[in-house]
Amino acid sequence: MTTAAFAQKQEVKKIETVVFNVEMDCQGCVKKIEKNIPFEKGVKDLQIDFKNQKVTLQYKTKSTTKEILKKAIEKLQFKVTEA
Repeated sequence: MTTAAFAQKQEVKKIETVVFNVEMDCQGCVKKIEKNIPFEKGVKDLQIDFKNQKVTLQYKTKSTTKEILKKAIEKLQFKVTEA
């Protein structure tokens, strides 16, 4: 494998984490996010902290952006801000 090919392969695997403040009223809200967001393109991991109103997402930077993920949560009728 050439150095360029190796560098490109590393780029593909780049994963970032973003934390959003999400206004959730009940466990139904948590379930709604759990049911929909893992299927968004590029999402590798989802953690929801209902008590602190936080949603933590790990995602592939090659497949999506934090802005797209924020919009995906907003589309589920939640108020979202980046933590």
